[in-house]
Amino acid sequence: MARNVLVLVEEHYDETEYNVFNEFFPKNGIEVEYGSYLWGNESLTFEGNDKTSKVKVTTCVSKVNLAEYAGLILIGGYAMDRLRYETKTGENNKAPAVELLRKAVKMMDNNEIAIGTICHSLWLFCADKTLLQGREVTCAHNILCDVENAGGKIMIKDNETVELHQQGLLITGKHPGCVDVFVEKFKDVINTL
Repeated sequence: MARNVLVLVEEHYDETEYNVFNEFFPKNGIEVEYGSYLWGNESLTFEGNDKTSKVKVTTCVSKVNLAEYAGLILIGGYAMDRLRYETKTGENNKAPAVELLRKAVKMMDNNEIAIGTICHSLWLFCADKTLLQGREVTCAHNILCDVENAGGKIMIKDNETVELHQQGLLITGKHPGCVDVFVEKFKDVINTL
């Protein structure tokens, strides 16, 4: 199985997560690749929330072969909100990142790929409630209503969303403060594939 992880990214990504992904995964023999929708360009450069880092992306989500990856991570911040952008109403969201996530969820359900989300990144799942319906997750409190409206089952302990939750090959984290335990769990899960 591939030892690669594809991280979806866009403008306003969480830089804490970005920095940890770039350090932790390569140290553990896992290649990190960043992908996004490139709008017909060969590459795009995105800047993080804190404006202390930029990432140049050359992998377009509309051309990704998910079989080349052991894992897909949706980075936190506002990136996933941007990637679910769709101009048409009254039909299923056809944003390229949402289409890729649909494929990834099918593969995840067939034990072929792990998917990880942190903080706000479940927003991409919320673009199609069939992706989240009945799944146990955790997330930032800011998006509780979005996740509930999309059918997600939010894991709560002591009146707060739990820090980290795993259901099958879906690993969800509450916020960037748990990124260290998130990457450890994600590594352990993809090592089982």
